[in-house]
Amino acid sequence: MRGRAGSAPCTSVADARRVALRALLRIETEGAYANLVVPTALGRAQLSDRDRNFATDLVYGVTRMRRALDAAIDPHLRAPVEAEVRSALRLGAYQLLFLGTPAHAAVSATVGVAPLRARGLANAVLRRVAESGWPDDLDEATRLSYPDWIVEQMVADWGRDDALAALTAMNEPATATRRDDGYVQDEASQWVAKMIGATPGQRIADVCAAPGGKATLLAQGVGSHGVVVALDRAPARVGLVVENARTTKATAVRPLVGDATTPPLRAGSFDHVLVDAPCSGLGVLRRRPDARWRVAPADPEDLASLARSILLASAALVREGGTLTFSVCTTTAAETSAVDRWAAESLAGFEALEPPGAPWRGHERGAVLLPQDAGTDGMYVLRLGRP
Repeated sequence: MRGRAGSAPCTSVADARRVALRALLRIETEGAYANLVVPTALGRAQLSDRDRNFATDLVYGVTRMRRALDAAIDPHLRAPVEAEVRSALRLGAYQLLFLGTPAHAAVSATVGVAPLRARGLANAVLRRVAESGWPDDLDEATRLSYPDWIVEQMVADWGRDDALAALTAMNEPATATRRDDGYVQDEASQWVAKMIGATPGQRIADVCAAPGGKATLLAQGVGSHGVVVALDRAPARVGLVVENARTTKATAVRPLVGDATTPPLRAGSFDHVLVDAPCSGLGVLRRRPDARWRVAPADPEDLASLARSILLASAALVREGGTLTFSVCTTTAAETSAVDRWAAESLAGFEALEPPGAPWRGHERGAVLLPQDAGTDGMYVLRLGRP
């Protein structure tokens, strides 16, 4: 079973499951974010590195695959169950159906951390899940564990084969890529920052900068005599930029609180402006397992409208000869090609620059990475120049 190498006291693994169950319950009942609740839960627990990894796998995996897990559990329930019991059943079913844990171990260990009042139920249901496995009639959205609308949107935008490949890829755990300065950042995000082509002494504005991954990488390019203004509207998120600039020694970064739709910056004063716009995040669902259950069908259109407002304001910041780069960690047509078509009509004085090559795919005037293309997050980029 993944996350359980070697031998260890049973209590250690039981503790990992208990930590995972508490985190799952917070995600289910309080709307907590997995990427925030897991580090907090692990920080309070005395677990080995192996069991920390196991607990993380359980939380992310159960959260990601909860629709599929419920489809395997529900045929064996006679009545609705409360959230704590539901979370325990998902925890056990995930071990049985995805981790390949032997039935006796998965059932007994999960029953041991389930609410006392529901241990008999948990034992009976999980044994039936172990015996029955998956139902025969699962549709694609249930099997892949996404809301129907996300599957339908992906198929409409990319065709069935590419859509299912992307959705399948985003059900795999995300890989961690550590930069030379110690910052962990997906390669697709690094590629976006690097294609801006920052050089020593330049002035760059990253107008949606938090938590600061791209800004700190851009700072390496501008050197000690350049400036990277890292703007974000939320003071707490600017605080993340400050901390990440400190830990990566990115002294060129200048964190600033401000609204990207009305940036408090001088017009025509930047060599490059990066708009890494707020988006639906449908390209990063592998590392944000709960996001698929939070994003609403109307969000892509709403966020595309916000992106257009930010781009319009940001265009005024670019000096002659400078560039404007737009990126989003999603692949919906509304937030990518539709924004490009708007920009072609609305951003006077800008022209499209050459899009990046493979593994990126040309997409209108920009380029896109689907999650299966290079094992990265899904990403879209459009680069515009001001002659």
